[in-house]
Amino acid sequence: MIEKLTDIIDFTNDALYSYVLIILLVLGGIYFMIRTRFAQFRLLGQQFKSVTEKSDKNGVSSFQALMVSTASRVGTGNIIGVATALCMGGFGSVFWMWVIALIGAASAFVESTLAQIYKKKGIDGCYGGPAYYIEAATKRKGLAIIFSIFLVLTYGVGFNMLASYNLQSTFSSYSFYDARYTPWIIGLVIAVLVGYCLIGGGKRLVSVTSFLVPIMGAIYILMAIAISVINIKVLPDVFKQIFVGAFDFNAIFGGFSGSCIMYGIKRGLFSNEAGVGSAPNASASADVSHPAKQGLVQVLSVFIDTILVCSATAFMCMSSGVTPPADSNQAASYVQASLAATLGNIGPIFITVAMILFAFTTLLGNLFYVDKTINYLLGKEPTKLVRNIYYIIASLVIFVGAGLSADLLWGVADIMMGGMTLINMPIIIYLGKYAIRTLKDYEMKLKKGGDITFHKNDIDLPHETDYWN
Repeated sequence: MIEKLTDIIDFTNDALYSYVLIILLVLGGIYFMIRTRFAQFRLLGQQFKSVTEKSDKNGVSSFQALMVSTASRVGTGNIIGVATALCMGGFGSVFWMWVIALIGAASAFVESTLAQIYKKKGIDGCYGGPAYYIEAATKRKGLAIIFSIFLVLTYGVGFNMLASYNLQSTFSSYSFYDARYTPWIIGLVIAVLVGYCLIGGGKRLVSVTSFLVPIMGAIYILMAIAISVINIKVLPDVFKQIFVGAFDFNAIFGGFSGSCIMYGIKRGLFSNEAGVGSAPNASASADVSHPAKQGLVQVLSVFIDTILVCSATAFMCMSSGVTPPADSNQAASYVQASLAATLGNIGPIFITVAMILFAFTTLLGNLFYVDKTINYLLGKEPTKLVRNIYYIIASLVIFVGAGLSADLLWGVADIMMGGMTLINMPIIIYLGKYAIRTLKDYEMKLKKGGDITFHKNDIDLPHETDYWN
């Protein structure tokens, strides 16, 4: 039964990522790059400036929204996901991760700007996401509901089960690890901790992630730099292997479904989520003076995730001299062996600690998205009873994920993520003109100086909105 299910999942993934999603993501990203005049590179300074914008004391700041989306992006995918790509797709997959991030950053700008434009007013501030701009623009609530269901399944089930599994797998190299019991014990501990944070509500999710993410990311990147410096003599060869592998077209087209392009795009998309439709849920909660500011902030989140953190993992592993195994189930062991080769016994311990922080913030960031999406599906704020039932289910999912198969979990997560992308990308291409007009309005007012404000009439927006009137 499990084998047949795995075969179906593998077939679906091959179809999605060999043709449909590659075309949609790459062509869509290139289209947005051209229309925004390469804003992800041109306006790098404004991205950093927008992060520091203050919000009302009761609102979520641009920085806090960035940390929530980065918490979901910067997670176990940055360690185990990258290691899986190296194991299955080779060193060339790193290049294609970079490509999908640089191209996808333009899509991230558009979707997050749209989320700001169409955000709604709530009791605790503003909220929104793809479901809201899908309904507002297409008048088809059914399509928005389908997207929302995909999002709940992706982040509440697929990604969180995978994060739980990836975390417990890093303990497999320790002598106390018993495959029969240890995964379930670790899964139980994670589930209880996450449940505690959930009971505190969305504000606690924001405060916890905004505190942990900068610390976690900074320590991890500093360690990666230190290891790269230790192994500096082999870095030229590492770069050579990345580019040679990335353009080994005989190998790529000889088995495209297992090629570096496929794994680079799949794991890159899993990591940075640009165009998927997840980050807009956090972007909509930010209290900013102009929608384009939050769009630029989310571009920065993509760069932090892939260009910094994913590259950090890749260079730590590739410079170690350890050969990656051709088995995705050994990805965690590969990372630990790579660090042990450079740092000795402290290497595996460092990765375990990093994975605990990465996994925990990933779980919280994912459930922030799910929390907001459930509000949309119910059409109102759920009662305390409904919330508690959801929190129990979410914690049980995390517990179960710790003891399942890596291949099955990666496959399910990829399909669910692909479903979100298939809906979100065409919609943001359709609505993209309003995000592009918003960017032009922002740049025009930036040149004039003074306070930068926004009204929907500035871009001739024909749809009803709760804000910007």
